Amino acid sequence: MPESTRSIYQIGGLDCAGCAKTVELGVAQLPGVISCNLNFTTERMVVEGTAARTEIVARVVELGYRVVEPAAMGSAHADVPVGFWAFLWGRQETRLALLGGLLILPGLLLSEVGQIRHPLINAASLGALALAGWPVARSAWRGLRAGGQISINLLMTVAAVGAVLIGAITEAGMVMVLFALGEALEGYTAGRARQSIRSLMSVAPSTALRLNRHGDHSHEDRVPVAELRVGDVIVVRPGERVPMDGVVRAGASAVSQAAITGESRLIDKALGDELFAGSINGEGSLEVTVRSLATDNTISRMLALVEEAQERKAPSERFVDSFARWYTPAVMLLAALTAAFPPLFFGQPFLNPPDGSFGWLYRGLALLVVACPCALVISTPVSVISALSNAARNGLLIKGGAVLETLSRVRAIAFDKTGTLTAGAPQVVAVRAAECRNPAGDMCAPCAEVLALANAVERRSEHPLARAIVRASEEYGLTTRYPPAVGVMALTGQGVRGDVGGRNVLIGSHASFEGSIVHPATHCAAARQEAARGHTAVLVSADTCYLGMISLADTVRPSSRAAVASLRDLGLRAIVMLSGDDEATARRVGDEIGVTDVRAGLLPAHKLALVEDLQRQYGPIAMVGDGINDTPALAAASVGIAIGGGHGGTAQAMETADVTLMSDDLGRLPFLLRLSRAMMATIYTNVALSIGVKLAFLVLVLFGAGTMWMAVLADVGVALLVTLNGMRLLGRPVPSPRRSLI
Repeated sequence: MPESTRSIYQIGGLDCAGCAKTVELGVAQLPGVISCNLNFTTERMVVEGTAARTEIVARVVELGYRVVEPAAMGSAHADVPVGFWAFLWGRQETRLALLGGLLILPGLLLSEVGQIRHPLINAASLGALALAGWPVARSAWRGLRAGGQISINLLMTVAAVGAVLIGAITEAGMVMVLFALGEALEGYTAGRARQSIRSLMSVAPSTALRLNRHGDHSHEDRVPVAELRVGDVIVVRPGERVPMDGVVRAGASAVSQAAITGESRLIDKALGDELFAGSINGEGSLEVTVRSLATDNTISRMLALVEEAQERKAPSERFVDSFARWYTPAVMLLAALTAAFPPLFFGQPFLNPPDGSFGWLYRGLALLVVACPCALVISTPVSVISALSNAARNGLLIKGGAVLETLSRVRAIAFDKTGTLTAGAPQVVAVRAAECRNPAGDMCAPCAEVLALANAVERRSEHPLARAIVRASEEYGLTTRYPPAVGVMALTGQGVRGDVGGRNVLIGSHASFEGSIVHPATHCAAARQEAARGHTAVLVSADTCYLGMISLADTVRPSSRAAVASLRDLGLRAIVMLSGDDEATARRVGDEIGVTDVRAGLLPAHKLALVEDLQRQYGPIAMVGDGINDTPALAAASVGIAIGGGHGGTAQAMETADVTLMSDDLGRLPFLLRLSRAMMATIYTNVALSIGVKLAFLVLVLFGAGTMWMAVLADVGVALLVTLNGMRLLGRPVPSPRRSLI
């Protein structure tokens, strides 16, 4: 017996969610198919079972659709050419509908408006019905035969045939022409929404300039990125896009990461800095060491996660899908009762009477047209895919519409402190030389001397404090004042010692200097004060002569205060900071940022318990962390949000969190909440509009005031309107510009 497998197919020719359901049910009926799921928004079909691929492809073609090969998806994918008219004319069924539209014009102008009757007018209307209705009727028959599905196409076919039988030939032709063109409009607008995500594929180049070295000689070859291996060296010229994730091995430049992280500012890159595939290089040439395969770079992971996200249906999507599943058969039953009940029990006319009013058969047929659920079915998925696309373009990866739906209800948010609200790495915040000449202003010469000597020793160390001192020296241009120290030795529990130009330089803690190296009482008090504030003070001496003190601290991210202020403006009831630091240090950071509550001295298990307690108190909450140390709390929260930013946690964060911020700009969080609320408001508006128009025309039809062509025109109009309304989320809301509260 063949082994069950899971295969994925890209389907082309889907105009609406009803088309997707026809294919899904038709394939599910094949022998050997255990399950089949086709997502309309991504056009991706997942089939599990033992059925052969050839059988599945044949069934898709039999149903009137096609399987798109991966190679065809990259350039001109899936039914969305450059122009709308090119799209319409490029499909046979739409060309037939356009020709049918020309044939229906005489009947519309002369028969419906001018009340002129002539056999040629009816012949033209029948021709329009045949041209526009043949693909619809064929699809209805295929769906009924292959999957037993009572589809939207079947509703329209029954209504059109019934209209011909009672003599409403022009209306029958008009209904089919409008329906076919409306389906094409839906397919075009939905395809444009899909393209916004697939456009990410063009962000990273398909080729790279590989540097090949042979002894003292080197040459560059242009190769496909798929041929690159980890450790290869590529050259990125000025103005080029970075083709692969990597680390700078030579050169320096300012790089735009806007396509990946959403950051508008240029980021300086130099030796040892990480680069994202898809970034745009500035004016410098870079040599980059490849650190991941093409299938595992940032762009590939983003695409995979976003495509998976589009297939995770939000609760509102699942409700609309389940509603539409029983809605269409129920409508056919209601239409039959509408046509039969009044004539049988109340003596009402079954056919249209001579006075020009509508009989109940016509009203039943019109009800089939009114009840077409196209607008309702498309209203939710187009909003979700547009919101996910907007988020991805602004450096936010969201795992499905359900996450956004939950976020719209969040009224409390918890932040990890270290690495989230703060930079997560120590930085030099003050330098105090014993002979400082400018204690309240810019760095003076004695302070620069202290930092330069410390840099000469610490350049040989990988300690976080050492790296912070080196970074500060680079900012002040002090790295070349002294050569690297020689004879560098770490002194356990005391500090580090090295020889700088014949001087014995010692860098150590305040405790190690006490009783061994004389230092001013004011500096002694300052060191104790720094410790009380949660800062780290290191003292510097040369040949046992005290020179000064360097203070280091984990600093607040520049975006933290503005982000917290914006979250409070959005009406969040609680913004809580969770920290493993002592109460005084955590409280100081919390007050500086402006959170509403601070919880200190927490282990990971304590954070988990607090998140669960906050959920009981406030309902759905979001937890923001670095994606690694805070994994339990992130998993327990209603929505886990991880900070990426290319500092080593991005790949893990993508896998574990519900939302990943590709940059460390917390200003994206208020945008995320606004986007979630805008998506839900759009969905509610679309559903209300779809149902409201249906109910209005239902009343008109039942009272004999609504015609079939008016009903289908209204349905097409509403379907287009809700699609365009949902697509507004592709560009709105937009992230707020950075603002400072200092």
